Amino acid sequence: MSVTKFQSEILRPLRHGFFARRGGHSSGVCRSLNCGFRDYDCPEHVRLNRQRVAASIGVPDEHLVLPQQRHTTHVQSVDFGRKNNLVNTDGLVTSTSGLAIAVLTADCMPLLMADLRNGVVAAVHAGWRGLQAGIVESAISQMELTGARRKDIGAVIGPAISQDNYEVGLEVLDSFEQSIPASEGFFRQNRRGRLDFDLTGLGLELLKRSGIGRYEQIPRCTYGDEKNFFSCRRAFHRGESGFGLMISAIAM
Repeated sequence: MSVTKFQSEILRPLRHGFFARRGGHSSGVCRSLNCGFRDYDCPEHVRLNRQRVAASIGVPDEHLVLPQQRHTTHVQSVDFGRKNNLVNTDGLVTSTSGLAIAVLTADCMPLLMADLRNGVVAAVHAGWRGLQAGIVESAISQMELTGARRKDIGAVIGPAISQDNYEVGLEVLDSFEQSIPASEGFFRQNRRGRLDFDLTGLGLELLKRSGIGRYEQIPRCTYGDEKNFFSCRRAFHRGESGFGLMISAIAM
């Protein structure tokens, strides 16, 4: 089975993809294109899965670079000499031809960005903590430091959990109200007295406010589409032993 990936015209002709869970080697709760090393998946299967992703976007697997994500706002520029020890990093930027950068998600928001005119790309992992703390602006600023121009940047939000399936507590709303003006409109109260949060909707709004040139969302819910996507929250609700991680990648 071949891998499945979702793409955007905003990022073409660059090789890129928000990869679904299909077309890999893993089994069990990580079936099949799990690209994150998990205690309950075979490391060799993960390496083979990453090789398939690298081949799909036309780079050797050793040129596919991923950070060690921790829900931070740290975004780092990388090249062939600086692609290791990316600890506590949730975004990568590069202007190096032949290098592919990527992030892993399983409900959080994957964000791929590119300045085609000036040759700079970014890959970002954003959960609610990273979004609230400012990782979108951190990534755009790092792109500018690497040679991009804000008005020339195009950004695409990939598949993530939808508002219908993303229940949070009042403390999450409080944290956003303190840091991001007019963010309360992306929360709605549900029948359980808690809140449903529109993660990708607010992500789009922050891209709009940033002043970049183009932006869009691929409207697919990771929680609701089990055939195509892993979901941390779905696995938790079912009491499953774990879950796989999807990869989103772009090559300069």
